Amino acid sequence: MLRVARAALFAMVPAELVLAVLLVSGVSLPLPVVAVAEAAVVAVLVLEAVTAYRRFRAARRGGADRWTALRAAYEQLVPERVRRIVGFDLKGAISLALWVARRRHGVPDGATAVSYARAQTLTMMIFLGAMVVELVGAEVLLRAFGAPVGLRAVVLVADAYAVLIVLAVIAACVTRPHVVSDEEVRIRYGAFFDLRVPRERIASVRHVRNFNESGTVKVDGDRLAVAVASQTNLILELTEPVTAVRPLGSRAEARTIRLFADDPTAALAALRPRQQHAHGEGLVGSAAGGRGWLDERSRRSLM
Repeated sequence: MLRVARAALFAMVPAELVLAVLLVSGVSLPLPVVAVAEAAVVAVLVLEAVTAYRRFRAARRGGADRWTALRAAYEQLVPERVRRIVGFDLKGAISLALWVARRRHGVPDGATAVSYARAQTLTMMIFLGAMVVELVGAEVLLRAFGAPVGLRAVVLVADAYAVLIVLAVIAACVTRPHVVSDEEVRIRYGAFFDLRVPRERIASVRHVRNFNESGTVKVDGDRLAVAVASQTNLILELTEPVTAVRPLGSRAEARTIRLFADDPTAALAALRPRQQHAHGEGLVGSAAGGRGWLDERSRRSLM
């Protein structure tokens, strides 16, 4: 029944969307077609409600509280990829509010925020401006060709939503920086990626610039890259792997992590005290030469 409910849900959403667009655009549809479509939508909604209730009841019988049971029913009914996409929209909306309020997400007292958005903000702003021009141009063209008001409204809403998405991506990258605390290093990319690395697992950190990264979150074997504008400039070597969850839910074990920071020197400085305490030796971060951290004996030999 769960598979049937999922299949019906995925079939209903695009079909209902197409029907709504046609009706709003002024297309005249036969009344029986509309009636059958709406009856199918009601039947699917009833099926989803029955399936969700059965899952909720099963979880409650298993000892879960109401909130846990509701969450379990939702997670079983809606596939992980769909849940994550919905989560991106929700986090993006929250990020826009934080951006307006000039606040950051997930940076506790005593932790160091490491920004990474500066390298891509200008490019994304240019892209955003082009999308706004496209929105206005589409409206002017549709008016010139005498398009129905409903069709113009659909195109306008779609274009405005695309502009809102780009704004949300910019806001999420600004308000959700990397975070270095005494317990962990939190590596993020906007609302799409969030990885927590315990400090005790970090064996070394190096400053090495790479300008030809492909993709934003990429896994190659046990190497993870979280790039910004095709760039990374810090490499974390771990004593044991951590599990990274990619944007759409696939998982990978990473032992080497490449990431980008607007100010890698400040990031190294934020990491250094914990490393000194953990290893009992002085460590010197190389911000320009890419040599990594040197122990105290090596440092004295260079003086």
